[in-house]
Amino acid sequence: MTRVTRRDFNRMAAASAVVGGSTLAAPAIVRAQPKKLRVGVLLPRSGVQAFIGQSCQLGADISPALLRDMYGVDVELMNADTETNVDVARSRAEKLINDGAQVLVGPFDSGAAAAIAQVAEQRKIPFVVNIAAAPQITEQGYKYTFRNFPTSIDLLRNGLSLCRDLFQATRAAPRTAVFMHVNDTFGTSMAKGIGAILPKLDYLPFKLVETISYDPAARDLSVEVAKAKATNADFIMLVSRLNDAILLVRELVKQRWSPQGIISPGSPGMYEAQFYKALGNKYSDYCVANVPWYNPNAALTKRVEAVFNKQFPKEKLMFHALNVGFTFESVMIAADAFKRAGSADGTALADAIRKTDIAERMMVGGPIKFDAKGQNTQIASACIQNRGGQPMVVLPKEAAQTAPVFPVPGWQART
Repeated sequence: MTRVTRRDFNRMAAASAVVGGSTLAAPAIVRAQPKKLRVGVLLPRSGVQAFIGQSCQLGADISPALLRDMYGVDVELMNADTETNVDVARSRAEKLINDGAQVLVGPFDSGAAAAIAQVAEQRKIPFVVNIAAAPQITEQGYKYTFRNFPTSIDLLRNGLSLCRDLFQATRAAPRTAVFMHVNDTFGTSMAKGIGAILPKLDYLPFKLVETISYDPAARDLSVEVAKAKATNADFIMLVSRLNDAILLVRELVKQRWSPQGIISPGSPGMYEAQFYKALGNKYSDYCVANVPWYNPNAALTKRVEAVFNKQFPKEKLMFHALNVGFTFESVMIAADAFKRAGSADGTALADAIRKTDIAERMMVGGPIKFDAKGQNTQIASACIQNRGGQPMVVLPKEAAQTAPVFPVPGWQART
């Protein structure tokens, strides 16, 4: 045996401490939870849907400060413009992932959502859809796509049920309607839903006398409006976007056709801030949209509104309610999952999102949960009517801010 001196012992102990310290430190690094989540936000901030995309962006912009307080999570936004183009949406999704995005949110448009979902599935990165209603998005068996928005079928069921409630509340009984819709992915899926559902609803007093589709990027709807006018339908059932909704109302006024009303069974456009700015109160008032909406009395809504007002003092949340609400909730879903997963790994995040159960939310409906397809089925709609240059809830009665009006005053009878 070799004799070990005190000096040798101390030297060996020191070396052992260095080796042992590094060995013990390594698992601590592995176990450390990342504190920042990089969220790729894909929205149409230019192109024909630019105003709506910019509106949704406000919901993303207020998210980091709110979610830091709510979850203790730092959210870094990585913003990309889809330019209202499906191919651009696909390439921008790829670039965001290459640049380090750990989850994707967006994109408002159904066609773009379908393209992004394919990319997310291939790259194993979670994708939380804020607004997009085409059913096929969650019918492909994808494991990384989640939608916190109703399908077009659910939108229609809820929207048509509210049509019945509107007619009952106003004691109106329109007999005919002309159905006008955009011919993009969303509008086409809504048209298919109307064709499948409406004939089975014997509680509605009207029938469709004509269906007219048009390009959402159209700059002239004179032919389509003239065709609709020729039907002499009692009212227009409309599935629109923003710009075409403005064009349509202007053409109705120009051709001096005043139907009993314009009702959307579940589409954007007529409650957007730009709709009021472009048409003024006289021509924007009385349009009806039966859509998912925020609960103005919810505690989270008040919290969101306080941050929104501070960050965007020149804007009003009511003009961005749907866009801001669902975009914020999508980022919130990602932050909630990130906190529970303790990881930014795509598969771990997707597993955590699949187990989401958020009771305190901003939008009308039940808790945020996803079924086996990644679809939240707990979202309700409200009947929104433009009154005095702003969107107001008129149904259901317990949430109403004012009483509904139908039939509506003609264009020339308004002041």
